[in-house]
Amino acid sequence: MFKKDPLQIIVFQTYGTSNHVYLRGRAIEDENINLEEKGAFKLLFNAWKRFETDEIKNSKIRIRLGDNHPFYVKTDNDGYFLFDETIEGIGNFANSEGWVTFELSYEESQLKRDIQSKNCFPGEMLIPSQTASFGVISDIDDTILHTGLVSVLKWRVVFNTLLTSAAKRLPLEGAPEFYNLLHQGKTGEEANPIFYVSHSPWNLYRYLEYFLKKNHFPKGPIILRNFPKPFSKKKTEKPQKQKEILNLLKTYPKLNFILMGDSGEYDPDIYLEIARQYPNRILAIYLRSVNHQKRTLRVSSLYEGFESTPVLFMESSEQAIIHAKKHGFIN
Repeated sequence: MFKKDPLQIIVFQTYGTSNHVYLRGRAIEDENINLEEKGAFKLLFNAWKRFETDEIKNSKIRIRLGDNHPFYVKTDNDGYFLFDETIEGIGNFANSEGWVTFELSYEESQLKRDIQSKNCFPGEMLIPSQTASFGVISDIDDTILHTGLVSVLKWRVVFNTLLTSAAKRLPLEGAPEFYNLLHQGKTGEEANPIFYVSHSPWNLYRYLEYFLKKNHFPKGPIILRNFPKPFSKKKTEKPQKQKEILNLLKTYPKLNFILMGDSGEYDPDIYLEIARQYPNRILAIYLRSVNHQKRTLRVSSLYEGFESTPVLFMESSEQAIIHAKKHGFIN
């Protein structure tokens, strides 16, 4: 008999309000993935382990905030859980940047398995600081991390995701500096929240979290997506990324936003529709240009005559920094 891998809980960095807790995560076996691994075979094996997960379904998870009475949530058939509840006074537990820390654990009485980290897994939820002037909603792929989504047959996506370790992935030039300036704002102490919203699946959460931290991007909630179920998506349904962005605008009705993306896929369409729907709340749209003439022409045509929101098709982060200074977002 093979010994089963120990259990772990991956808690995704999320966002909430002073009276609403929104925690997401997944209960799975610990496959011992080394994000600094080298060698094609080991990298492919790690990639396989990221997607061939052994989830812990229908398990009771305990959530503790400070010394308060614990709360409970149950995982679904894929090991995911979502705790979405109104709880007063959460803001009292936030640090100066707005982060609230939770402790999550398995109800050990239901399990006869080894559990990592002494069955104590930290989780964090961001409540935007009162000093924040605006929020930033940013894509990841080809916006701050080169993935090659517009390459022929998307071969660069496959190579970069499966055959390059997270430790070796490099951000687009100047991106960390620009994002930190936006986070600091015009006064340098605004703690403007950064939300990373990507079309990538949750299986890549730790990979992307490691990349952002290693390259000194501002800490922020990372919002990914579940794998779509076959034949379940209706043609009239909004893209998941668009739903997540709209939920952020709904969650923080008094906060205006800057949208960051690239011109390679569907960010321009989604951002344009949102800016038209909320013209007074979208401060600017930044779209990083990709090396694809046909798509660049499409996006230029799409935004022709649109003047209600400042839009920059940027070739470099330096261009974006100059634009942001001009509009008073940064100093």
